Amino acid sequence: MTANERENLVLQLLRDMREKMATKDDIADLQSDMHSLRADVASDLHRLDNKLDVTNKELSDQIVGLRRAVVDYHSSVIGHGAIIADLEARMRRVEQRLGLDEH
Repeated sequence: MTANERENLVLQLLRDMREKMATKDDIADLQSDMHSLRADVASDLHRLDNKLDVTNKELSDQIVGLRRAVVDYHSSVIGHGAIIADLEARMRRVEQRLGLDEH
């Protein structure tokens, strides 16, 4: 292989590499796409967080309602051997296990 052939081979390889390299516009487009993707992910996370807050609040409200119903029931059947303290302790354990705030 002559020096001229090696030089042409090197030039050809460099041209091929240059064609495959990203341009400044490609990088700007990629950065724009990444920024848009981050905004979409942030929006989705915010929406999911709000949905979880609503779900936890609804669940907490349901537990509060259940507790009231149990207290009302026990108030009406107090003489029938049901011990409200045991049920309240059990309810607290359920709330703790589910990671819910006490109300």
